[in-house]
Amino acid sequence: MSDAKPFDLADLAAIVSARAADDPDRSYTAKLIRRGIGKCAQKLGEEAVETAIAAVQENREDVKKEAADLLYHLLVVLEASQVPLQAVLEELAARTHQSGLAEKAARAE
Repeated sequence: MSDAKPFDLADLAAIVSARAADDPDRSYTAKLIRRGIGKCAQKLGEEAVETAIAAVQENREDVKKEAADLLYHLLVVLEASQVPLQAVLEELAARTHQSGLAEKAARAE
């Protein structure tokens, strides 16, 4: 049994952040971020659609792979937008104090 810490989104966010500062000729992440937020958002949307299609097709292997791509591209968009993953997690934590239905109803007011 390994004592290694499991890989998590914080680890991936740190990798994305480090690679964003790399040479775009050596890093896909750096190249994508330098192409601008529009391109980053486009890639995020593409991966979201591909994940949804895999889910509808009930293809668990493709859902796993596309979800990995989706999470990566979400973190790229966060990096390009200068929104730390921790801020998103804090937003999610704040929303857990009420049901999703109650939260949605409060926004509609």
